This record gives sequence, C-alpha cells and structure tokens, in this order.
Amino acid sequence: MTPVKKTARPAVPRKAKAAKARPAPSAAAAKPEEPPKEMLTVYIMGKAHSVPADATIMGAIEYAGYQIKRGAGCREGFCGACATVYRMPNDYRIYTGLACTTLVKEGMWLSQLPAIPSQKPVYDLETLKADVTAFQRLYPEVFRCVACNTCTKACPQDLEVMDYIQAAKRGDVEKVMDLSFDCLSCGMCAIRCPAEIVHFNVGILGRRLYGRYLSKKSPELDKRLKDVKDKKYDKTYRELMGMKKDELKKKYYARDTE
Repeated sequence: MTPVKKTARPAVPRKAKAAKARPAPSAAAAKPEEPPKEMLTVYIMGKAHSVPADATIMGAIEYAGYQIKRGAGCREGFCGACATVYRMPNDYRIYTGLACTTLVKEGMWLSQLPAIPSQKPVYDLETLKADVTAFQRLYPEVFRCVACNTCTKACPQDLEVMDYIQAAKRGDVEKVMDLSFDCLSCGMCAIRCPAEIVHFNVGILGRRLYGRYLSKKSPELDKRLKDVKDKKYDKTYRELMGMKKDELKKKYYARDTE
C-alpha cells in the first residue's frame, strides 16, 4: 500500500455575492452539537498525527491527509496488500497487521510495506510429483527452517505457517494445502524469517500440487463448467451488465443466502 501526501491547491478568488438577510434559526430547529471524537496520537512514517481513536490504520492514514494510491482494493476484505509493521511505546517488539482491519492505538509508530520481493521459480506442474521432491527442487531453503515459529506469530490471518513449512519438509502436500489455504501472500512471514524462506510461495506450490494430483474430482464442477461453455448464463450476464448500480445493489442484497 502506497500512501502519498496530498498537496494543498491554491485558493481561487470568487466574485463576492450580495449577502441576503436570513432569519435566525429557532432553538427548536438548531441541531444538537455532536460530542467531540476521542482522538489519539500515532506516528505515520515518522510524523505525529492526531486521529480518531476508532479508526483503522488505513482510515487514520487518510484522516491525516495522505492519499492511498494503490494497494487498498479490498477495504476490510483481507486482500493482503496493506501490510503494516508498527511498534508501541516502551515495547521492544515489532508488531504486524493489515491496515484495513487493524485499529490504531495511542503512541503507535507505524510504516507501510510495499510488495515483498520474493524468489518465485518458474516450473511446469506436469514435471513435478506431489511429494517432497517438488519442495526440494524448487524451495530448498525450507530445509533451513529452525522451527522458531516467528512466521506464525507474524501472520495477520493467524495461520499455522511454521506447521505447513514443516509439512513441506515431510512432503505432506495435503497438509501444506490445508494450512496455507487462507494465505493472503502479504509477506509478513517472509520478512521475519531468519531462514529467509518465502512461505507464501511454498504454500502456493502445495495448493497447486494438490489441485493437480490429489484433489477429488467434482461432478458438480464439471456440470457447471459445461453450462458455461454451452452459454447457459449468457442471457443473465447481459441483463446484469445492462443494470444500473442501484439495481445491481438491490438485486445483490435480495439474493438467496444460506
């Protein structure tokens, strides 16, 4: 996520208009004053800002006058692009979180992370086996894991990251898939790992191997894919594309849900 400070625009002079006398509002018509918001101080990229106490980090950044240029597509949807590291007063530890869901705290000193650079070898699934040899060939650094569990502690999704790395060392592809399934690829684990493992890419490999070689075939999925190829839903797609935003919103919230 990349916040950029907004620049003030120069004031444009306007023609003065004749003031019209208006009757004073009655006491009954006057709106009650809203109670002042509770504010606290956070440090964004090294500069102190006073922000609402109930704001997320993302909201606080925008409240402070920064414009978020990229990496904020989800808005509380866990896309993983707004990785944040921060420290708290009188605390030696580095904390991690996602700016879209982590609330600010008094004295928080935070910084946004860009995309985390990571080694990602090119491979052909057809040349791999769904066992330990795939991890040995493509990600040999997983065998440097010292089981410190730092990756798990850094994960904003509370995934058992170290456990799926250990599963990769054993060649347990199904467990790698299962434990890494909700990974966002935010990179928090990789920046904290002393063995320099890129955990999220290891998880992607595990999920791909499972999907190609180990997953059970779904007759329901095959039927739905055939329906799409037969253009069964084309009329519905055209109707949706022709709807206005309000119509789409109404239809979305009126849909059947379990």
